[in-house]
Amino acid sequence: MDSNTEENWILFTDLSFVNNTNISFTAMGSETTNGLMTFGHWFTRIHGYASLFTCIFGIFTNLFNISILTRKDMWNPTNCLLTWLAVSDILTMIPYIPFSLHFYCIHNFDEISQEKFSRGWTTYMLVLVNLAATTHTISIWLGVSLAVFRFTQLRTTAKGPLARMRSMRQVKYTTVLVYILSTLCLIPNYLTNEVVQQKMDSNITIYVLNDLKLATNETKPIVLANVLSYAIVAKFIPCALMIVFGGSLLYSLGIKGRHRRTRLSAGQPPAKRGTKHSKTTKLLLVVIILFLVTEFPQGIVIFMSAIVPNFYKSVYVPLGDFMDFLALVNNAINFVLYCSMSNQFRSRFLEMYCNKRRGFKYTNKFSFTYSLSSFTKTTVIDSLKR
Repeated sequence: MDSNTEENWILFTDLSFVNNTNISFTAMGSETTNGLMTFGHWFTRIHGYASLFTCIFGIFTNLFNISILTRKDMWNPTNCLLTWLAVSDILTMIPYIPFSLHFYCIHNFDEISQEKFSRGWTTYMLVLVNLAATTHTISIWLGVSLAVFRFTQLRTTAKGPLARMRSMRQVKYTTVLVYILSTLCLIPNYLTNEVVQQKMDSNITIYVLNDLKLATNETKPIVLANVLSYAIVAKFIPCALMIVFGGSLLYSLGIKGRHRRTRLSAGQPPAKRGTKHSKTTKLLLVVIILFLVTEFPQGIVIFMSAIVPNFYKSVYVPLGDFMDFLALVNNAINFVLYCSMSNQFRSRFLEMYCNKRRGFKYTNKFSFTYSLSSFTKTTVIDSLKR
């Protein structure tokens, strides 16, 4: 690292902002040479392009998810939740593309300039910080809703159209509540972050997000309460609920698996409906696990940044871009999971976008056999009439 780049890294450290979302800039001074900072410095160089590709891929694949899951033959309570999860993921990734282009691709990651940190772009960053916090909160609570709903669905004995309509109504109410309450709970977060003007030694004026001075004597009580409540309400509590209900789903899946093996050993065929439900449960378990892998570590880092001195600069800052990227991957990967784990979803995708119908050979064979039998039947009737 040459002297100019080194100075910019030090300046970038001074300009680094503290917020309680995943969006952050990686800033390292010349004195930080440990492995974590080295990794953060390396990943920041590729973060812009990696995030750009992930967002573009994720936006298109989530549009595929929405178009397939909302089909009449696919529409059910579980897919309703997955559809609104896809909407939340899209709302996360669309505004991240201009942010990634401007701050990582068009301008160097260690560049400090008026063009990069103009009032307009810093205000856009502020909007993105608040929007990302909201959409991540919505997504994780929709994940909790999936786990809870699936758990209750496996335990209920109510079947039929009326039970299905009641479940759909409950899911719609739950989705609306998640979107509204997630937004309302983050109002303190919206009020905490703000754009401030800062003059540099090179006689240039730039705009940055205010430093919240976490884990210092200058931390405001309302700021500390806001960050801790965000970590608890948007990270720890939903992750704990997903562990509880996800574990219950895993236990139920094990019981159903034993029953299925018992039926097979007795020479009885497995129930098709039970097999389909098991596949759906496995898919939801994978979605829940991905939430836990990406969200729980973020909650720990946010919580520790608020109470441990220098934890933000020594841990959160070098890992910020990497945590951003993991969250974006989690937003974009559901389509791959659905295609790999759901035969019905994969068939509908091939039918809608690849002009392929699964089992068309069998359909044609059936149609030919049916036509032949109809022709034979008609011929016999005509001969009898004569």
